[in-house]
Amino acid sequence: MTPTYMNIMLAFTISLLGMLIYRSHLMASLLCLEGMMMSLFIMTTLIALNTRSPLINIMPIILLVFAACEAAVGLALLVSISNTYGLDYIHNLNLLQC
Repeated sequence: MTPTYMNIMLAFTISLLGMLIYRSHLMASLLCLEGMMMSLFIMTTLIALNTRSPLINIMPIILLVFAACEAAVGLALLVSISNTYGLDYIHNLNLLQC
């Protein structure tokens, strides 16, 4: 395994650990999720370049579209929660309350 792939896998692992450790704050969770998506994007791009298959060339673009949608929904949720409750601490939120 080349050092490039190892660095990308390390970035994904660190983002995953950050997601598990800082899951109580929404902003930190969203940043870790973006780090995971970007490392997956780079990994799929490198795999698509190395395989030279015409069918796999669309996969990084599809992943990037999903990452953009995830970022937009996460940001909208963060703004909504911070306007309503004044913080992004997830454990204090009662989302079942009308």
